[in-house]
Amino acid sequence: MRKLLVLALVGLAAQLVDGSLGMAYGLTSSTLLLVAGVAPAAASASVHLAEIGTTLAAGVAHWRFGNVDWRVVSRIAVPGAIGAFAGATLLSSISTASAAPWMAGILFTLGAYLLVRFARPLRTDRVGGRLRGRFLSPLGLVAGFVDATGGGGWGPVATPALLVSGRMEPRKVIGSVDTAEFVVAGAASVGFLIGLGTEGFLLPTVVALLIGGLIAAPLAAWLVRIVPAQLLGAAVGGVIVLPTPVP
Repeated sequence: MRKLLVLALVGLAAQLVDGSLGMAYGLTSSTLLLVAGVAPAAASASVHLAEIGTTLAAGVAHWRFGNVDWRVVSRIAVPGAIGAFAGATLLSSISTASAAPWMAGILFTLGAYLLVRFARPLRTDRVGGRLRGRFLSPLGLVAGFVDATGGGGWGPVATPALLVSGRMEPRKVIGSVDTAEFVVAGAASVGFLIGLGTEGFLLPTVVALLIGGLIAAPLAAWLVRIVPAQLLGAAVGGVIVLPTPVP
């Protein structure tokens, strides 16, 4: 019972950061499960199943606060789903021993990138420009693949890339990435279900993470308006890097 309560608190904290920053739910939760000794494929599968509920709640909350650009959502969600399905299928087909260094390496690299990226001010000088599909679609594909194989990564890949462009308000970047993640999490879960079967999902873990995430989602969507993304990004990078086992 204590373990499930801790996981629920982790889900709450992870969604609070994810919803206000556009990243870190999957990375934070997967890192904790890896450190606890959960197999990489089971960790990623369980986190993505929980994310179906948390990202739906986050998407609705962001929409109600006006944080969503639906054109961007439509351009990154479908390629993201394709990448996530492919990544889940790959992770399900390789051994735990082979997957652990790969997954840990992705987590560590993304965490280190966050620290470096958010050490610099975010560009906002070109807000209002139009992002092209030839940029958004490949971005969604890569982010989705990394997300499924690394247990998280949709936000850390997609959110900084959109912020760097300077063409969207930070709050709309975060809201759009979070909303599109619902489709990505669903596709990844289907891939894991096909590759691992129902036994690949740790249902008590899924429920605990989901409960915490659902509580935090509305609050996070509101916080995105007032909390500096730069400060949260650097903090999340440190949280991810420190506990991640380096391959």
